[in-house]
Amino acid sequence: MATTTVDDLHNSIRDTVRLHSGLFVAQGIIMTLLGIAAVVWPHISSVAVDFYVGWLFVFSGIMALGMMFFAPGASGFFWSLFTGALALFAGVLLLWHPVQGVATLTLVLVAFFIAEGVFQTAGAFAARSIFPESWGWMLISGVIDLVLAGLIIAGWPGTAAWALGIVVGVNLISSGVAITMVATTVRGVVRVADKALG
Repeated sequence: MATTTVDDLHNSIRDTVRLHSGLFVAQGIIMTLLGIAAVVWPHISSVAVDFYVGWLFVFSGIMALGMMFFAPGASGFFWSLFTGALALFAGVLLLWHPVQGVATLTLVLVAFFIAEGVFQTAGAFAARSIFPESWGWMLISGVIDLVLAGLIIAGWPGTAAWALGIVVGVNLISSGVAITMVATTVRGVVRVADKALG
């Protein structure tokens, strides 16, 4: 009976890892393809990112302001009212002036990618012992983010028109490849464990 329970547990873990690693592989491939499209058409992807973020702010602001009507006596009413109005205003500006919005978003994303690159690089070194076969992909992804951010800052303001699309595209490609490689490695570890356990 104990053997059956252990076998059932082993099969359950194996199936779960296979399912989730398959989802991560699919996510990595989709991210890579979207990244390639963004790099091929950087001007279009830059404006697309601007509109995407603009609509996110608009919907966020409308939702926040709408909630104020349902809870006018809630604590932090004026703060919520202010942040909702600010989000709505920022969203309208991004949609109304996409060229200026692209430049502003480029600076924000450069800052974000610098932070992401630093944390991903540190995370890669921390994961060396856990994922010895794939930690290098995480490191490469982090370094690429940092190099791109440096190149965009060095070429500013000339890079503002297309940099957002390139940065987002390359980030999607590097992150997608890293996710795919880590998920593939996890699948390999499960196969080796299956063979070892017979």
